[in-house]
Amino acid sequence: MAVALITGSAGLIGAETVRLFSKKGLDVVGIDNDMRRYFFGEEASTAWSRKQLEKELPKYTHEACDIRSEPDLKKIFARHGKSIAVIVHTAAQPSHDWAAREPHTDFTVNANGTLNLLELTRQHCPEAVFVFTSTNKVYGDTPNRLPLVEEAQRFELKNHPFAQHGIDETMSIDNTMHSLFGASKVAADILVQEYGRYFGMKTACFRGGCLTGPGHSGTQLHGFLAYLVKCAITGTPYTVFGYEGKQVRDNIHSFDLVNAFWHFFQKPRSAEVYNIGGSRHSNCSMKEAIAICEKLTGRPMKWSYNPTNRAGDHIWWISDIRKFQSHYPDWKLQYDVQRIIEEIHTGLEARAKA
Repeated sequence: MAVALITGSAGLIGAETVRLFSKKGLDVVGIDNDMRRYFFGEEASTAWSRKQLEKELPKYTHEACDIRSEPDLKKIFARHGKSIAVIVHTAAQPSHDWAAREPHTDFTVNANGTLNLLELTRQHCPEAVFVFTSTNKVYGDTPNRLPLVEEAQRFELKNHPFAQHGIDETMSIDNTMHSLFGASKVAADILVQEYGRYFGMKTACFRGGCLTGPGHSGTQLHGFLAYLVKCAITGTPYTVFGYEGKQVRDNIHSFDLVNAFWHFFQKPRSAEVYNIGGSRHSNCSMKEAIAICEKLTGRPMKWSYNPTNRAGDHIWWISDIRKFQSHYPDWKLQYDVQRIIEEIHTGLEARAKA
């Protein structure tokens, strides 16, 4: 039986990948040691998600392995060998702010961990497809140089080649401030491309915008929509950092992203790079997201404004997803922002009752 090896398997994107690829008939081996708890505290732990996967999927195998440990990873790759048909690498340290606290940890997780996985793939299952969850932060703060227009509820881009469809893969990743997190993800992103080009492996970098959904263990430093909805439900104070709350993000539901992974796996290419996100179909500003949450809960949110924006943070990001759509025309976005927030709200309430 073909094996799908999923890193970060109890996280938002990892767990969604486990479910979809298992449903499609693959045996799934998950690698996740719940470092999210170390990064962001108990509220961000993915232990609950791991328990759900093991309960729902009897054939799911969980490995509590640290991707920084090449010897431990090697045992897993050696055990399954050429049965591994696809590696979906979602494990990461995902926060700008946290990376500055422990740069060595951030880099070794994001860059060295990716290198370990790529090299073991090359040694044990070179024909396998390698899907990497990269990030739009590889572009640093270059998007902030766009001629943005400030409107009542959001910043917008007009009269520019990126205005209609969003930012495409031609944007430079050089001469910009990435944050240390962005730098470690750039290193991993380039490695994934290089293993595709240099060794002819079937690799792809999916440079995501805001990845979200009901499976997210949202926290203040990571998981904007999930944490926002959590604060709306519980009455926890929420802080908006910079840009008058008018910064714009496109938001892609975890299912839509993982479905893109599946399409790539079915017809893989080599060394591809895709901007992937909610595009013009699914995006919002902070102020717009707060308004949706308030309408959903029927009460005002407790939120405050800190004028200091996070270093390297984007003012406006909307992904141009037309390159991926041109390669995989059967793939389509199914979720918009309203539906995503409603689903997160329902999921958080259900989790609270469990």
